[in-house]
Amino acid sequence: MSANILVVEDEPAIQELIALNLEHAGHRVMRARDAEQAGDFVRHALPDLIVLDWMLPGQSGIAFAKSLRQDERTKRVPVIVLTARGQEQDKVTGLDAGADDYITKPFSPRELLARIKAVLRRRAPELTDEPIEIAGLRLDPATHRVAGRGELLQLGPTEFRLLHFLMAHPERVHSRSQLLDQVWGDHVFVEERTVDVHIRRLRKALEPTGHDRLIETVRGSGYRLSGAAA
Repeated sequence: MSANILVVEDEPAIQELIALNLEHAGHRVMRARDAEQAGDFVRHALPDLIVLDWMLPGQSGIAFAKSLRQDERTKRVPVIVLTARGQEQDKVTGLDAGADDYITKPFSPRELLARIKAVLRRRAPELTDEPIEIAGLRLDPATHRVAGRGELLQLGPTEFRLLHFLMAHPERVHSRSQLLDQVWGDHVFVEERTVDVHIRRLRKALEPTGHDRLIETVRGSGYRLSGAAA
């Protein structure tokens, strides 16, 4: 599944190489040459992942990563740091700054793609193509199909994305604002009660196989998907 990836790299040739390979792999790429430009992108809309060079003009990549982790809105955005520094202490510094992974230059595009896939699988499983099954409910992102105990269920596109996110993070309670950010995008401005409407539609779509009861309302907090409810 494609992801929105922000590449922050001041070397034009390296930036171009990374961007072309990511686009070839099906990802959507935004490009920034420094932390200031990257900050403008992030303020407009959160990317799904940031590929961040350590040595940037002006503010360093490490300082930018720290600023992301200190902001409630951006602290969960996965970050992969690129650097020519290969010493163990440099890696520790990068990870301590909040990086999810660390790649030493020179690197192969295949290695970068593999690292990106691994980080997304760990930090944002709803962005991968791997099927998920909970309590007999199976969602396949690659075919865009949902089945309850083998019976195909009909979901609208928003309900599919909502179910995918909830199934990728089972047992966790998500507020309406969190669901809006994660499913609709933090740059889309709609009322929180919109979430309630789509939760009702999702439950109705899951009713034929009894999986509607997996979607629990947590009073005063939001919603969660619980396999225990099956």
